[in-house]
Amino acid sequence: MGARRAQLTPAVNEALENLSRAASADGALPEVTEQLIAVALAHVTQCPYCFQGHTRLARRKGNSPEEITEATWVAAEMRADGAHAHSTLALHAMGETEPRH
Repeated sequence: MGARRAQLTPAVNEALENLSRAASADGALPEVTEQLIAVALAHVTQCPYCFQGHTRLARRKGNSPEEITEATWVAAEMRADGAHAHSTLALHAMGETEPRH
């Protein structure tokens, strides 16, 4: 599937690949940390391909199963917090609370 997508839109595909390489290279954050962030974000965005790929990369870069699992729990907590925070907007829409600024 990826090869066909690259054939159909080669310039965009190349740009995305370059972005991916640049974003995951060692910089201010070591790649081992970046992969934990990627695993967590894959859970939040609910991308199964990203989750599988970044989990494998995280292991190859040296993250332990405990670190990867903890990153997924942090992501789950953040996702739950977002839903909880949005409930305030629902209450406001129903006239139950004052808007927060």
